[in-house]
Amino acid sequence: MKAILGISAYYHDSAAALVVDGSVVAAAQEERFTRVKHDSGFPSHAVDYCLKEAGLTAGEIDHVAFYEKPFLKFERLLETYLAVAPLGFRSFAMALPQWIHEKLRLPEQISKGLGGAYTRRIVFPEHHESHAASAFFPSPFEEAAILTLDGVGEWATATLGHGRGNQIALSHEMRFPHSLGLLYSAFTYFCGFRVNSGEYKLMGLAPFGRPKYAGLIAEKLMDLRDDGSFRLDLSYFNYCAGLTMTSGGFDALFGGPPRKPESPITERECDLAASIQQVTEMIMLRSARHLRALTGSRNLCLAGGVALNCVGNGRLLRESGFERMWIQPASGDAGGALGAALFVWHQLLENERTPTTPDSQRGSLLGPACDPVETEAVLRGKGAVYRRPPSEADLCTEVAGLIAGGKVVGWVQGRMEFGPRALGARSILGDARDPKMQRQMNLKIKFRESFRPFAPIVPLERVHEYFNMEPGTESPYMLLVAPVRSDKRTAGQAAGEAPAGLGRISEVRSVIPAVTHVDGSARVQTVDRARNPRLSLLLSKFEGMTGCPVMINTSFNIRGEPIVCTADDAYRCFMTTDIDVLVIDDLVLLKEEQPAAARPDLESYLGRYGND
Repeated sequence: MKAILGISAYYHDSAAALVVDGSVVAAAQEERFTRVKHDSGFPSHAVDYCLKEAGLTAGEIDHVAFYEKPFLKFERLLETYLAVAPLGFRSFAMALPQWIHEKLRLPEQISKGLGGAYTRRIVFPEHHESHAASAFFPSPFEEAAILTLDGVGEWATATLGHGRGNQIALSHEMRFPHSLGLLYSAFTYFCGFRVNSGEYKLMGLAPFGRPKYAGLIAEKLMDLRDDGSFRLDLSYFNYCAGLTMTSGGFDALFGGPPRKPESPITERECDLAASIQQVTEMIMLRSARHLRALTGSRNLCLAGGVALNCVGNGRLLRESGFERMWIQPASGDAGGALGAALFVWHQLLENERTPTTPDSQRGSLLGPACDPVETEAVLRGKGAVYRRPPSEADLCTEVAGLIAGGKVVGWVQGRMEFGPRALGARSILGDARDPKMQRQMNLKIKFRESFRPFAPIVPLERVHEYFNMEPGTESPYMLLVAPVRSDKRTAGQAAGEAPAGLGRISEVRSVIPAVTHVDGSARVQTVDRARNPRLSLLLSKFEGMTGCPVMINTSFNIRGEPIVCTADDAYRCFMTTDIDVLVIDDLVLLKEEQPAAARPDLESYLGRYGND
């Protein structure tokens, strides 16, 4: 037996992943254990969990792989500073201590994090090699084209490549400071959202605007080529030399300074979001079409932070020329830990790879489960009132009836998801038919901006009945956006009515209004019995009661809080918000039956988490 531990740390979303004899045994982000959003420290809790899940000690690990080359990344930092000196001294001086104390002493840090028990060599793939490995090796394809897009690794910001069998080869790359991820983050910053966490907000805001600045972006900010590569005009950006993403020239080009966080969102921000989203999709499409021509492959694998742009992914599936597509569900830096481990197993050790259907990611349900004994001990300690329905069918029938009656349900089942999306293991569920549910869940449960869309979950065999997707098209990881079918929309939406700002949030746009975005689209998650049998049963019961097989699925957390991990996390979030029902595995808890003393203080809870 050979065990390979992959680690990502010290930048964004630290994580650990464990591969044993080629099988992905466990993977988790450190934030889920520490409750610090995007925790970037050494993932000691995640490592401990992975080893425990496999029944191993640190001394029994055969190889440790870190997801990038820190010295090569430090070279980029130095060269960038020298290129802009003395302008970049302040940002360089702020970054240098962390590099000296953490990133340039990684073997020591990793040895310390493993309690000194691991004494073998540490492997350092390049950042985009880790992304590419995470995209191809778990995929169901024997061979596939590979596209990685993110902010920046060591030097690369995008790569094109090809995978076959147990090997990947990256043939082309785009280099820092020219980066689609950083370009999108610059607009995230300019529109008043936090870089590295607010990009989802920008994507959600885009349908409320018109892409009136798209031409200006393509003309002034970049030299875009037919193959999807580009060079940025760096006079408009400040991320090389300063502590902000954009410059005064950017302000002048787009009508004033950046929006202040938490201030009202104006038409300008809506239009900027729509514009950069359109440009991003154009770059993604050009890159994918060029890759299709280079490789001749019918299959495409995606990873990197930009691969979480599910609107762009939907267009790739429809328009790029590839017939099949697989996207790493933990596409950001967290997924690099998994990619690094798989890179060692297949690429370096040359172990055989047998692709499996639907994939070898195991539904991305790779995190810890709630121990039943611990769960009941936690609930009893809080004086919680709970009960256990006599069977799984009874549980799903009861919960489906509660959702059909307008209740919002916190749903904790089995092993936690690896990646940023809740896929039915740590989810909040609601009735997609309720026109008030989207606003209610945003403002009173998630405590976030009212424009943020929610995703529908739908049985795989029914997806084509509600969305413009081919029968059997899988989207198990909530990474594709598709239009709601015209026969399910209202008359105005079916006619392609144009968006007109945030004032249209409360409009009823389809028969499933709570998951239909302002442009008539939805971020679809398909559910099948093999990956998630209990969620499939719940949807079946819900359809039997309502005639509708679609429900809302959103992550079980509030704004600024990591997705809940334990029963304690779930109960605290349940009691602090307006969630009506909590289901933890086989146990059902109703809010009105809980002791008032168990309700945490809302202000302190929001003070800790509600600031993302």
